[in-house]
Amino acid sequence: MSGPVPWLVCHTRPRCEKKFAALMRAEGFEHYLPLVSSARRYGPRTRTFTKPLFTGYVFAAVPPERKPRIYQQELLARAIAVPEQERFLRQMDEVRQLIASGLDLSVRPLLRKGKRARIKAGPLYGLTGIVENPDAPRGIIVAVDVLQQGVLVVVPVEHLEPVD
Repeated sequence: MSGPVPWLVCHTRPRCEKKFAALMRAEGFEHYLPLVSSARRYGPRTRTFTKPLFTGYVFAAVPPERKPRIYQQELLARAIAVPEQERFLRQMDEVRQLIASGLDLSVRPLLRKGKRARIKAGPLYGLTGIVENPDAPRGIIVAVDVLQQGVLVVVPVEHLEPVD
């Protein structure tokens, strides 16, 4: 007797999320690719299309004995096991609700006050500092330990990533 099929976080190769979701559908695996609408302007025309909410990720329930099937078209970089299945499923239901709302959505790094963060884009790429205020993020504080002071640099929150 087998239990519920475990969910995996499937990290796809660049721009392969929709192809991987099609493969999951063809294999008969339950999967979820959260998509959001996006509009781009090309001169006088505006084009609307759908794109993955979480770039590079598709979520799939794959029986362990059939896991090799997800690697068949070289669309997948790696499959990550989900340790807390119940919590994961609850969060995916919340994501579904957010998408169904029709509101504008964007992904942001999960930042905590006092934790270290790295700048991942722009002229300060690679610099690390301390998160000042994640509730109203203005940037990070770069420490100057010898003076026991810090310098606040304003950086768009989407340019920050948590440092372990």
